[in-house]
Amino acid sequence: MNPDAPLYQRDPEAWRAHLAEGNRTQPRKRVSADVLFRDSYGRLLLVDPQYKPDWDLPGGMAAANEPPLAAAIREVGEELSLTWAGGDLLVVDWVTPHDPWDDLLAFVFDGGVLTADQQQAIRLGDGELSAVRFCTTVEASRLLRPYVWRRVQQALDAIRSGRAYYLHDGERS
Repeated sequence: MNPDAPLYQRDPEAWRAHLAEGNRTQPRKRVSADVLFRDSYGRLLLVDPQYKPDWDLPGGMAAANEPPLAAAIREVGEELSLTWAGGDLLVVDWVTPHDPWDDLLAFVFDGGVLTADQQQAIRLGDGELSAVRFCTTVEASRLLRPYVWRRVQQALDAIRSGRAYYLHDGERS
């Protein structure tokens, strides 16, 4: 074997060990996956988590190695007892570190307009939520944390424009 050949050609097992060490030591990203559902009046579906003071969109944190869309589908099922097949990506928001959290990639998917039957089927499922309600954008702007509201505004704009946006703390670059 050529001693000048790259490591991956000379010693595949050493190369694999090198990659594994890089995987072990490189930073990890937290990932959240939320869904923007609306009703026929254009109101937004918000949830009231018991574990934090502010309202939020349905969704939550992705598990290790779980794709963001799969996390959103799972969370909607767990939180709202709804079967949702997934929707288009509206925004990806890089959220800067904020005490005590490291940075975060927040995905928001389009949940579409829920029918009356789908709305009637909503049941608080996993014990994390104390309430769910449809809100006007004015109400949502008051109930959501400011950076979450900025993200929701950009997601609504993505629906109108037909294109997804990359955000930094809720703002387009």
